Order: sequence, then structure tokens, then C-alpha cells
Amino acid sequence: MVEFAFQPEEELRRELARFSRWLGRLGFTPGTSGNLSVRLDRHRLLVTPTGMSKALLKASDMVIVDMHGGLLEGTRKVTSEISMHLAVYHRRADVGAVVHSHPPIATAFACSGRALDEMLCQEAVMTLGVVPLASYATTGTDEVAASLVPHILGHDAILMANHGVVSYGETLTDAFLKMETVEHLAQVALVAHQLGSAQPLEVEQVEQLHAARARYLRNAGIAMEIEEAAEVEDRAGLVL
Repeated sequence: MVEFAFQPEEELRRELARFSRWLGRLGFTPGTSGNLSVRLDRHRLLVTPTGMSKALLKASDMVIVDMHGGLLEGTRKVTSEISMHLAVYHRRADVGAVVHSHPPIATAFACSGRALDEMLCQEAVMTLGVVPLASYATTGTDEVAASLVPHILGHDAILMANHGVVSYGETLTDAFLKMETVEHLAQVALVAHQLGSAQPLEVEQVEQLHAARARYLRNAGIAMEIEEAAEVEDRAGLVL
């Protein structure tokens, strides 16, 4: 299990409410659709409840469930799509948050049986790579989780046939940004094909971008280690 620096529950409740509102403002969660979750610790998840507008959620509305989806705390009901979240958490120890929503253009691709698998712009390679299309499954059933399983390990976002999108990452911010990026890439693909002259990157260009991404991640990791070391030194200085 990856060691997360788990945030306090009250802080995560506020984050869930904030990101829910942002998704609502973007038009990704019309009506009461969509759901978000985050790890509280190794054994519990904090999840948005069912049947509520994401734009109107308050921190106190969130519910706590175990790693089987059983309600532990909260006055509202657990989302009927909790199995989708659990499928990701059980297979990705590095994931700390999951977002499911219905961004309109990406969802249109999913409703047209089309994955986002063309590398049309450099950002696609540098961020998500291929966003696959999971097979059709009836919402609220275990079929949804089963349809995602073949794609979870190799990807950080998945289109769901005739349904929507799920994205996941180390933090809620990470998962949210990936959802936003999926919609951006879908819009680029749509317009490029409408223009009639979409030009996917060549294999060699994709390989160069993969190398550039590896360097970026390596440098970012080094920078993070330096920052963490500095924080440790600062704390030690305070103690002394």
C-alpha cells in the first residue's frame, strides 16, 4: 500500500464540496449526476451522497464507507455507483481520489463508441496518453466496475460507453485536473475532425514526448525530495 499523507477529515469534506461545485460550474454534473470520493485512511472512504446536486453539496453531506461500500457514518445514502470507485481503489494502491462525471464532449465520444486514442496534440501524450473506452454497463450495477477493470491499471482516466468518464489520481486535485483534461482533449479531437484535417503525431514524435515526460517527472521528483528535505530541516530547526 502506498503511504499517503492522509488529510484531516474536515479538510477532505471541504475539498469534496469545493471540487463538486467546480464540476457543477463546468457543466460536468447536470442534475444529480456524478460522484467523488477520497481515501480517509487505509480502511475508509469519504464519498459524495446519492441524489444531490454537486453544485449544492455541503461538507456535512458527505458519507463515510468501508472498502466494501458499507455505510459507516452519515445521514445520507451512499451513491449507487460506489462499486466503480472501489474497483479503482482495490486495483490502484497509488490512487487517493476518484472522480466520476459527465463532461459533455467526452461523454459524446463515449456515446459514439469512440475512445480518445489519437495523439493529436503534445498535451495528450504528456498528460493522460490514451483514454480507453470501457464496454457498456448498466449504471448502479456491478457490471460498471467489471467493465472498468481491464483498463484501470494502465490508465488514469476511462470513457464509459453511453455513460460518462471516470478519472483518478493521488489527490482530489489530481483526479479533478485529469477529468478537466479529458474534456479538453475530447474538444480538440472533435474540432480537429470537424475541420477535416486532423493530423495525429508520428510514432517518433510520440516517443520523443514520452522521453520528455519521463525527464519532467524525474526532475519533479527530485524537486519534491529537495523541498521535503528542506521542510524536515526547518522543523528540526524549530525543535532546536
